[in-house]
Amino acid sequence: MELAIDTSTDIASLALSCEGNVVAETTWRAGQNHTLQLVPNLVDLLRLAKLDLAGISSLVIATGPGSFNGLRVGMSLAKGLAFALKIPLVGVSTLEVTAYPYAATMRPVCPIQDAGRGEIATALFQMKRGEWRRLIEEHITALDDLLRVVDVRTVFCGEIPDGVVLQIRERLGGKALVTGGGGNIRRTGYLAELGWRRLKDGDFDHSPALQPLYLRRPSITVSRKGR
Repeated sequence: MELAIDTSTDIASLALSCEGNVVAETTWRAGQNHTLQLVPNLVDLLRLAKLDLAGISSLVIATGPGSFNGLRVGMSLAKGLAFALKIPLVGVSTLEVTAYPYAATMRPVCPIQDAGRGEIATALFQMKRGEWRRLIEEHITALDDLLRVVDVRTVFCGEIPDGVVLQIRERLGGKALVTGGGGNIRRTGYLAELGWRRLKDGDFDHSPALQPLYLRRPSITVSRKGR
């Protein structure tokens, strides 16, 4: 049984799966309360599935980009459980989890996440010849720079601010397929499925070395004089 954990943004989610197939899943708006809410929700999920920690054989964690605090909370729990239970851990990009539900469109899928400072975090994925591929690595950019290079019909997905959605539609017209509503809420079931694809091939991460994918340094850092 796999345990998948996603605390990348205000929306947090947990899933228990068997070989990538969801057995139980919970998603909630954590806001900035990941520290207080993550473990109680895990306990409830295990109770729902009539399972205890000993029944978990592997872990999958969403690595970001996302909230600094949220990512730290999820990563700390995943690493702690991996160490205590002596089980493998794999990390999957949050942007890949966001894009994966739209793989069946066979079109390029561009997940978008607000990165603050007037910028966005994004990447590009596509299902080609039955293989899910990352075409462009996760990075931070300006929306104008992203839209300037879109030349084919593309799916845009994620927790996209309304103003950004409007700009995409105005600039790209029919080239943009922008998802909306409940489809923009990340489900950990997709994280579990992506994690299982790696787990079954024995492609594990070295747990102590696995780090969140921040893409940008925190806005508050230790001064050079302090160092």
